[in-house]
Amino acid sequence: MTETIFSKIIRKEIPAKIVYETDTILAFHDIHPKAPIHILIIPKIEIPSVRELASREHAFLLGDLFDAANKIAEIFGVKEKGFRLIFNCGPDGGQEVYHLHMHLLAGKKLGF
Repeated sequence: MTETIFSKIIRKEIPAKIVYETDTILAFHDIHPKAPIHILIIPKIEIPSVRELASREHAFLLGDLFDAANKIAEIFGVKEKGFRLIFNCGPDGGQEVYHLHMHLLAGKKLGF
């Protein structure tokens, strides 16, 4: 697998505006935000996309991603008002970095 920019962010070789971190998850501001609050939540292990998730093997990881999303929404004061979570998968799905990541968008009423 080819190393991505996210791998370098995890190792702190490239700076990022980190908002949340655990042993398994790292979350930081997107450099091209699509909403007032746009956070990328990534696992610290390399998985290229949703397609490569092994349901039983990675079940804990999905739980960690969603737990992080709720905690980040609380940190930013949008947990009760609402937020959107997005996984892009593959080129037609809009995925640009091939390291599994979830977008948390909030801070305004979101349309489609």
